[in-house]
Amino acid sequence: MLRNREFRQIAILFSLIAAVAVTLGFAVNRLAGILAIASATAFGTAFFAFTKARYKRIVQISDQIDLVLHNADRLYIGELDEGELSILQSEITKMTLRIREQNDALKKEKEHLADSMADIAHQLRTPLTSVNLILSLLENNPDENERKALIRETKELFVQMDWLLTSLLKLSRLDAGIVVFQSDQIDVNTLISAALHQFLIPMELHNIAFQTDVPKGIIIQGDFGWLSEAIQNILKNCMESAGDNGKIEIVCRSNPLFTEIAIHDSGAGFEKEDLPCLFDRFYRGKNAGTMGYGIGLALCKTIITWQDGTITAKNHPQGGAIFSIRFPK
Repeated sequence: MLRNREFRQIAILFSLIAAVAVTLGFAVNRLAGILAIASATAFGTAFFAFTKARYKRIVQISDQIDLVLHNADRLYIGELDEGELSILQSEITKMTLRIREQNDALKKEKEHLADSMADIAHQLRTPLTSVNLILSLLENNPDENERKALIRETKELFVQMDWLLTSLLKLSRLDAGIVVFQSDQIDVNTLISAALHQFLIPMELHNIAFQTDVPKGIIIQGDFGWLSEAIQNILKNCMESAGDNGKIEIVCRSNPLFTEIAIHDSGAGFEKEDLPCLFDRFYRGKNAGTMGYGIGLALCKTIITWQDGTITAKNHPQGGAIFSIRFPK
């Protein structure tokens, strides 16, 4: 306790007051002096014992905090009566629980990162293996037509890898929380037209019919660029599912609670066991295309939920899959 400057100052001040009181007591008479000595001794002993007990409790709390800092699994601080130490105990308990929650979250994040890295490596290894195989075939293939076909296939693989890396970069930016979404008024017709633009030629080549039912003047709030990206990922999934001579339909409805954009394709729909996992990262369902990576729908959901929207997917009663995007008003 004597290491504490405040305690030393109080002890010196108390000693001075006690000395003055004893001196004055003896100046009056001997009995008053003895009474002053007894009072000073009693008060000093009580103060010392009380302070020592408080310091002992503080040392116990300090030891427990030190254990927490060294990753102890448990923290136990005995119950204290009402007072400053009780308040301190409560705050330390809150701090400890908060640290443990953050520690658990960091452990889960590290595990998720490790799993994601393994999945990314696996996803990239497949097209890279194909590229290496094609290059070996090109090296020993004298036929010009076959060489051109192999080169086209190689270009397609590089395009797929570029899309995969770009999507993973976007996901990592969203996960890190460094993306700043704009909050603008967006005309749904304009949004769908922008998302559909890049698919017009592929849809024509595969003879995929497209139909929209979007009333004029429907407005939603959000970031135009990112929402266009989300709808493009859904359309890409629907095109792969619908296949040649398929059909895609977009219907938009608005009510006092929310605005809904529903995208329906004429494909095979989803397997029942796939429905809970459709938006999980790197998940590929049984009916997924051979070139799917399980990234598009995960990115789509992240974009929409970060803008206070919701997205669900299910099998349509008339066949095929239907994606429903809702934005609250």
